[in-house]
Amino acid sequence: MIAYPRIDPVAIKLGPLKIHWYGLMYLGGFLIGWWLGRRRARRTDAPLQPDQVGDLLFYVAAGVILGGRAGYVLLYNFPRFLEDPLWLFAVWEGGMAFHGGLIGVAVALLAYARKLGCRWFDLTDFVAPLVPPGLGLGRIGNFIGGELWGRETSAPWGMVFPTDPEQLVRHPSQLYQAALEGVLLFAVLWWFSAKPRPRMAVSGALLLGYGLQRLLVELFRQPDAHIGFDLFGSITRGQLLSTPMVLAGILLVVLAYRNHHRTAA
Repeated sequence: MIAYPRIDPVAIKLGPLKIHWYGLMYLGGFLIGWWLGRRRARRTDAPLQPDQVGDLLFYVAAGVILGGRAGYVLLYNFPRFLEDPLWLFAVWEGGMAFHGGLIGVAVALLAYARKLGCRWFDLTDFVAPLVPPGLGLGRIGNFIGGELWGRETSAPWGMVFPTDPEQLVRHPSQLYQAALEGVLLFAVLWWFSAKPRPRMAVSGALLLGYGLQRLLVELFRQPDAHIGFDLFGSITRGQLLSTPMVLAGILLVVLAYRNHHRTAA
């Protein structure tokens, strides 16, 4: 067992104002995305100019925050929403969901694509490689906050999280996700998008890559206490939501290359 590094989840205290590490991780993810986006925007096939990346970031941030919050409330805690619909706006209580954030960003990019006068998939292909660093930093924020821990384990790298009421030795699944969706997925998408690809291919690769790693990590991650397992006593909510992502990712990649070959012929 490895001792859990007790890090104060509050990074900065300024009187009554408290800035948590989780919020700083979000900020870091947006800044990295902005920097990488300006680099990608210098390419001749980019759908926007470097000085437009800041506006793009605003749309993406709005989609992440609004979609992520709505996704968590509706997909993971809908009964509480029915009891108190205004809880949807209680963002200070925490609670964000990737799948909701993904939908929120997709809608935001649709709006920005119309403003730019470009195709939606051209913009989603541009943004896809910028997403993983923010995801990875977010998982590190989860780890520092002692939330979304893994299932019980006898592995030598297991940890006891101070926020766990059962005080069991658990998988540090947040770090697994940080490595897979933050580091590995970024490396794959950045390499894959380094050369011109058919429209939709990079977006499909993001959906496929994230969905596959999430299906894997859910085998080690403890389901939310108020949800448990959704199907057959072993299928989690995260796996149910990620399966359509994998199928959609495969479909987009297949359609992208099929259309490309038809056009080339």
